[in-house]
Amino acid sequence: MASNQDELLSLRHTALGWWCLFGFGLLGLVLESLNGFKVGWYMDLANSTRRHMWTLGHAHGTLLGLVNLAWARGLGGLPRLGVRQRALASVFLGVATTLVPLGFFAGGLFAYRGDPGLGIVLVPIGALAFVIAALFSALGARR
Repeated sequence: MASNQDELLSLRHTALGWWCLFGFGLLGLVLESLNGFKVGWYMDLANSTRRHMWTLGHAHGTLLGLVNLAWARGLGGLPRLGVRQRALASVFLGVATTLVPLGFFAGGLFAYRGDPGLGIVLVPIGALAFVIAALFSALGARR
């Protein structure tokens, strides 16, 4: 039987996953509309970095939403993951889910002469958080 902490973690990541799918799905609709209507500040060649960064933010946010749903569903399949490790994996996954898409979006928002803005520094920090969450989870799934 799942512990109370497991139920709370599962609910937290289920909600986070669905909110990510909603938010980044909506963002995808907006980006496709900007593309479809050929809005200059998004589509012009000079703004290709912005377009690329925002596309990456949308894609990574959507994927991380799915990862949160999978992690919430598979939490019971991590028998060797202790209470503290579960909590840490949850925190790191939440940090990754926030920082990676935010970094891409911020990098595109303030892009300058083909280079992403300073917000892009959030991406490797979020990626490291994701790798740590994956490591904790992988160790918890071993036989």
